[in-house]
Amino acid sequence: MTIELLAPAKNLACGIEAINHGADAVYIGAPRFGARAAAGNSLEDIAELVRYAHLFRARIYVTVNTILKDEELKDTEAMIWDLYRIGVDALIVQDMGITRLNLPPIPLHASTQMDNRTAEKVSFLAEAGFRQVVLARELTLEEIRKIHRACPGTLLEVFVHGALCVSYSGQCYVSQACFGRSANRGECAQFCRLAFDLEDADGKVIAHDKHLLSLKDMNQSENLEELLDAGVSSLKIEGRLKDVSYVKNVTAYYRQRLDNIFKRRKEYVRASSGNVRVEFRPQLDKSFSRGFTDYFLHGRNPGIFNLNTPKSLGEEVGTVKEVRATCLTVAGVKPFANGDGLCYVDDQGKLQGFRVNRVEDNKLFPQEMPRRIRPKTVLYRNFDQAFERAMQKKSAERKIAVDMLLEENNFGFTLTLTDEDGIRVSVVLEREKEIARTSQAENLKTQLGKLGNTPFAAEEISIGFTEDWFIPSSELSDLRRRGVERLLSARRITYPQERRRWTETVHPFPAKVLDYRGNVMNREAEAFYRSHGVERIAPAFEKDPPRDAVLMECKHCVRYSMGWCPVHHQKRAPFREPFYLVSVDGKRFRLEFDCKACRMKVLSSVVKKTIDYAEE
Repeated sequence: MTIELLAPAKNLACGIEAINHGADAVYIGAPRFGARAAAGNSLEDIAELVRYAHLFRARIYVTVNTILKDEELKDTEAMIWDLYRIGVDALIVQDMGITRLNLPPIPLHASTQMDNRTAEKVSFLAEAGFRQVVLARELTLEEIRKIHRACPGTLLEVFVHGALCVSYSGQCYVSQACFGRSANRGECAQFCRLAFDLEDADGKVIAHDKHLLSLKDMNQSENLEELLDAGVSSLKIEGRLKDVSYVKNVTAYYRQRLDNIFKRRKEYVRASSGNVRVEFRPQLDKSFSRGFTDYFLHGRNPGIFNLNTPKSLGEEVGTVKEVRATCLTVAGVKPFANGDGLCYVDDQGKLQGFRVNRVEDNKLFPQEMPRRIRPKTVLYRNFDQAFERAMQKKSAERKIAVDMLLEENNFGFTLTLTDEDGIRVSVVLEREKEIARTSQAENLKTQLGKLGNTPFAAEEISIGFTEDWFIPSSELSDLRRRGVERLLSARRITYPQERRRWTETVHPFPAKVLDYRGNVMNREAEAFYRSHGVERIAPAFEKDPPRDAVLMECKHCVRYSMGWCPVHHQKRAPFREPFYLVSVDGKRFRLEFDCKACRMKVLSSVVKKTIDYAEE
């Protein structure tokens, strides 16, 4: 089974470093219509990334995963053709209207924005023609297994690392409702990272100024083998807005973890070529994180959120022993460096931070003395000066193994190069043979092995001479250079580009009714669903927001987090429901708990009653 490590790229530089640090595939934003509006890229940059990635048999996926207005479909179609012409391997899409455009034969992947959480939905998407389906982040291991058993031929992609949306992806409308910025249009305002008061039906404050919807970051590095055994074939790192340091570190970490699994489990093989050598020790806690969780993979658990902050916490590095006028004395578990960024949670539960100006033994001299810090306070490092400096330099090298054979022929000599994918090329040096005065074998191997800045590394170099022939180093270098150029050309020509023509199907969608949560924004999307048996279709929330809309649907549950779940804790809340989230600007959002489905809904406080159309 071929396994793909899929890394993010906000730009060309990040994409190249993702490849260098071990990604089998990279996903990057299209010039327009990607679900991160701030992460669009030019066709020229995407084309350059495609050329680089394909040398290593790595794929490039482009996100075109917003819902589209009718007037945007024509431009989208033209852009897709442009992406096809430059060799993009697949498009990640949300809007079903795209499937009814005049498309080139390019594979489509079903974005997690489609809310892919059931076997019925995944089966429908596979039958409709999607090559790969990105599953909802909230699924358990058993739910993933069930989907794989029901759809054994479908490539399943799951997120294994990075930021978590508290709402099911594609089912969050609160940003649009409050700020006029649609998450389904790539303009999420990060509502879930805000602080709220939690009030009961009588206006009593249960919690004050807490980040009740802010989740920790996903980290499935300890669960990779279980995910592979459950049927997952693509492991995705979140982060199309993250910087190059994050991409390097996290990609290299997961590459190493996967390669260790592959050494033991020969049935799993990597999806691209080349051996990666990194020049640092990848550590996940060195990159941005709000703390880590494996979310719901092994069932519901209380450690998925952080009430105190939505900011990066980093690695634990020590404890404050003494607070002086200009410095802190610390008991450190890790060394500190000038320029480090440290943080801590104060006695009011707020995250505070400071920059270290100077380190002397176990004394830290901040640029400004931090407030509300006391002895026994735990310190975290969310900016490691030394690590970040290392990340700004060349930090990895990826090389494709090649065997080289130098033989004689009737006209001179032949150099044959065979790479790890079995691609073979030969180049000829025509010259009169002359016997060397001294043995040349080692010198010939040394000269041939000087592959320098090429993407190749010599695995085995063989000399197949009947005599000890002399070849000048300059001619040998030219022969090697021509061989490398021909092998590079052959790799480009023989790249296994997948072509898949989209054909309309008529099998039924697993529901007869779609409300606003179907995210139907244009006429072509509506026509798609009608052709698959959907009888009633409401317009997207962004087009016509209903007063009874559920603004967020979450697996995360505030009542469970407080220890008052009547199912799991067998305990009732000591406050009268309904509960309300109250934002700093006074907006109120009613919480509704669906214990049967084990979900929480966030509604506007004006909602009297919700209508729950069953989509699946």
